[in-house]
Amino acid sequence: MTSKAGTSKAGKTRGPFRENVEGVVEARRDFLRRSALVGAGAAAATGFGFNIASAQGKTRSWKIQTSWPGGVGLDIFKAWCNGIKEKTGGELEFKPFGEKDVVGAFQMFDAVKNGVLEAMNPFTLYWAGRMPASVFLSSYPLGPRNPHEWDVFYYGLGGLEIARELFAKQGLYYVGPIHHGPNIIHSKAPIRSIDDFKGRKMRLPGGMVAEVFQAAGAKTTLLPGSEIFPALEKGTIDVADYVGPAVNHALGFHQVTKYISMGPPGFMSIYQPVDLMDLTVSMKAWDALSPKMKQFVEMETHVYSDLHHAAIQKADHDAWKKFDAAGTIITRLGESDVQKFTELAVPIWYRWAKKDKDAARVFKIQLDYMMSGSLGYVTPGMVKNQTL
Repeated sequence: MTSKAGTSKAGKTRGPFRENVEGVVEARRDFLRRSALVGAGAAAATGFGFNIASAQGKTRSWKIQTSWPGGVGLDIFKAWCNGIKEKTGGELEFKPFGEKDVVGAFQMFDAVKNGVLEAMNPFTLYWAGRMPASVFLSSYPLGPRNPHEWDVFYYGLGGLEIARELFAKQGLYYVGPIHHGPNIIHSKAPIRSIDDFKGRKMRLPGGMVAEVFQAAGAKTTLLPGSEIFPALEKGTIDVADYVGPAVNHALGFHQVTKYISMGPPGFMSIYQPVDLMDLTVSMKAWDALSPKMKQFVEMETHVYSDLHHAAIQKADHDAWKKFDAAGTIITRLGESDVQKFTELAVPIWYRWAKKDKDAARVFKIQLDYMMSGSLGYVTPGMVKNQTL
């Protein structure tokens, strides 16, 4: 089993997911062609008149490491990075690196702060230990559960501005969120109810997610994606959460587990239904860009989020057939399990929100949204004994 899924450190994309990557590139080219038709008007309206043909001078190069260890996620990331130099007329280039190619998965934060990397593309939740508010900057158990709800939070309810404020305190610039999809659970034994998690040795991303499963009786550990397969193979763990079907199949999880556990139909993942990544840059590297280039990177990241999400969902759709062929059995939790998990999750929401004032501020925005007529996920009765 090869965790790099047919990629090289040079960043060239190849392997079984090539057609997905090419689809992303072609979609982006189509976007640029269509954008060119209205480019002059948009530039006049927004003041953004960046022209890739006008870029001059030496190319500014950013080393960017992702949390993707392999599979379609890494393929798409590298294809995107490798296209930046052309899009900017040589003014800026992204040099992509996979998980652990430069530093360890959980060392990226410090690597960007200290100049070892110019930027990172992590799972935002990884920084829960040093930034409690980060648990509310990505999907959490029984919280907002659809991609558009997170877009509303970031681009409509002030979430993007708050995230940038919080990361700026660390000497970093949070460019924007990047969608990929729901996480699923692989297990050596069938999990058909919340009770089946009791006593299981389970890999989870830490933070609030781990605490909810601990409350359900699981014994949790934190591992980067590249270390999950050997841990399952050796029996160090017998249950593992990671991302979606396509990447998990590429990492070989079907070789060391028999079952996939999900939520009820239509609720693929009750604990991380919209796992978010991001693009975060060192403030030094960010400040070195021109205003026009900063705006380009922000816009490009937003577009990449949409294309990244769509390409991975397509690959996930195709991957289910591979799991079927491997004999993997899908089990689902019931609605009663969702209710039990909710009862465990609500007090943990509040406990994390009380860790500092920034976490409370972010959570309050999301709580109001979840209690609104737009969503209705949370009722007054569910939180009647809770305070911020």
